[in-house]
Amino acid sequence: MFKIGFFSAKLLVQGKLLRDPMYFTQQTIIGVAIGLLLLLFLAGFKLPLWLPVAVSSLVTGAVMPFLLKDLKMR
Repeated sequence: MFKIGFFSAKLLVQGKLLRDPMYFTQQTIIGVAIGLLLLLFLAGFKLPLWLPVAVSSLVTGAVMPFLLKDLKMR
């Protein structure tokens, strides 16, 4: 399992894993922005810190598969 992860990370760093790295970057930035905006919005309600962090993490994790559904690998 660690070998697969190491090999994938090595290919990603070398630029040989993704066909369109800019698409991956763009979609990742969109997902992070959604999570960050939700976190800042929920933090404005003076809730305990764990609640906005948990909700925004859950939403960001749920959105990322939809954003990256058309990701092409080499």
